[in-house]
This record gives sequence, C-alpha cells and structure tokens, in this order.
Amino acid sequence: MSSAPSPTFEGWVAQDPSAAKGDMKWSDYEPKPFQNTDIEFDITHCGVCGSDLHTLSSGWGPSDYPLVVGHEIIGYVSRVGSAVKGHKVGDRVGVGAQSGSCLSCTRCQNGHETQCKKATHTYNSKYPDGSKAFGGYAKKWRGPGAYAIKIPDSIPSEIAAPMLCGGVTVYNPLVANSAGPGKRVGVIGLGGLGHFAVLFAKALQCDKIVVISRTSSKKEDAMNLGADEFIATGEDPEWSTKHADCVDVLVSTVSGPGLQVDKYLNLLDVGGILVQVGAPEDPLPSFSAFSLIVKNLKLGGSLIGTRQHIKDMFDLAATQDIKSWVEVRSMRDANQVLIDFEDGKPRYRYVLAN
Repeated sequence: MSSAPSPTFEGWVAQDPSAAKGDMKWSDYEPKPFQNTDIEFDITHCGVCGSDLHTLSSGWGPSDYPLVVGHEIIGYVSRVGSAVKGHKVGDRVGVGAQSGSCLSCTRCQNGHETQCKKATHTYNSKYPDGSKAFGGYAKKWRGPGAYAIKIPDSIPSEIAAPMLCGGVTVYNPLVANSAGPGKRVGVIGLGGLGHFAVLFAKALQCDKIVVISRTSSKKEDAMNLGADEFIATGEDPEWSTKHADCVDVLVSTVSGPGLQVDKYLNLLDVGGILVQVGAPEDPLPSFSAFSLIVKNLKLGGSLIGTRQHIKDMFDLAATQDIKSWVEVRSMRDANQVLIDFEDGKPRYRYVLAN
C-alpha cells in the first residue's frame, strides 16, 4: 500500500545567504515529481553538517535559492515507487550527501559513483528532469530509492544520522589507505569529522592515533574517543619538528583558514599521505614541493563515500558498537542550532529531531 502523494512538503526554506545566520523560514515547498523509481519517507532525524552552513551562505559559490539543506537524513518509508527494489513501507532508511547518479557510466560501474558527472547532491542540486533536490531540514523526503540505505536495527537513528555524511567522509579515506593494524593515523581537527576519524581508526585497530588541534582544550575528549597522542599546535612552536615521521596516514578535516601544509606534511613518515576532506572556502596555502619530494609523500583528497562505503561503515559501527557523539535538538529550533554550530558549540554533531 502507498500513501497518497503530497503536493507540497514543509521544511526550513532558505531564500538568501542570511539563512546561514538563523533566518531560514518554515514554509511549504514543492518536492521533485514522484517517479516509479522514487521513495518517500517521514523524516525523524537529520544531522547538521558544516556543508549546510557553507551552502546556506553561498560560501562555496552562489547557491540555488530557495533551498532546504540537510543531507544526513533518516526516517520511515511511507511510499514506494513500482520500480523500487529492496524497500517497503515502514522500513527505516537514510540518505546521505548524494541522492542520485546515472548508475551506468564508467565511473558508476567501477565504484566511483560519487564522481559521476551526472550525480545529484541531496540539496542545492537538480535531478535529470530538472527538478530541484531538497534536503532533510523538513518533515518528508522524496527521491531515488536506489540511494536510500537501510539502517541496521542496532544503531539508533540519532547515532546513525551523522554517519551518513560526516562518518563516511572520513571512513572512506581511512579504508582507501589501508588504515588498520600496522598503520599510524593522524587526524587534523577534532570536530564533527575529526571525532569520527578517531572512532573509526580505533575500530579499524590502527597501531597509533594522533590528534592534532590548535589547543589542548579537546585533549581529554580525544583520549576518550580512542586517541593515543595529542598535539596542540598553538602551544608548542616546535610541534612539527618534535613529532616528525609520527604517522603514515594524515586525514585533514580542517575547513577554516590557516592550514599549515608544510608542517603537517612533516608529521608523515616516508611514503605517507595527507588526505584533505575538509572543504575550506578559500584556497589552500602554497607549500614547498620539497615537502613532498624528500620523503616520497602524497597529497590527496576524498569526497564523501559511495553507497557501498556507507553500508560497510554501518556494518563496522554495528559490530564495534561505535557511537557518534551527538546532541539531539528539536527540528523547530533549527535556526538557533545553526547559530550554535557556527559558534563551535557542538560536541561533536548536532542532530535535528522531528
């Protein structure tokens, strides 16, 4: 049985960049036309991601207003298209930062669907028919059933929601670079992304986990999350030299100014890699080529994760009983949540609940 289609949805609609300052308006909007490949679900939880702020403010470039952000969405299926396989009414599912791709190009067929040239992001994007994609600061979500992921029964919705973007964004580069026994991992920035990087590196049984932050204010949290060492870059001018060669994989979650690339690269041992997952609005600072050359280092980037990455991540989370550090806030308070997020208050992810 399928519920009757809703002509409009309700959610927090942004009309211009002022929305990032807590000026979203609760109002109706028109979702994409329902197709036989789509599902619809009633949203119970939606994580708050830094991408939401960058998009609301047009920080990454002009956004396509009006828009509804939110791409860590969980809810219960209320409608299923006739061509959808694997989902039924009542299932608990989640949608992350990507909600569509062509599924047939070389990239999609070879495990790189996140790089599909026809990919649809979950908000501030368009589907192939030209209709807008709207996110999860809302009551309902509608979109391709192929991109809805079943949530393991053992993981509560508020714990699972931020994993759909924040979690998989760091899980992907960890597993891609063989993080596990025999590898030492460094995490730059202990925030929404960084805390997941520590949790997953610990679950993957890495030999050593080092957290790098500006001050020691989060040292206790880092150790409780599973870190072995903590470097406070603002409290020791010799930090880069003292800790040279201490890690093999370095995941940078920093999205603000002041990324000290040369000094971070010095933390890597021979053949190591620095993977950038944070997405600053400004260009990365320049650095000497010799920082890479003398130790055969690599510099890379990583974009969210595929549906298979998300499924594998949830399997690990369920097996290892990984718990996101979250604070649940009411969906009706979303504007204040954005203000608190910008002030750096979450420890370490906010989750909106209907």
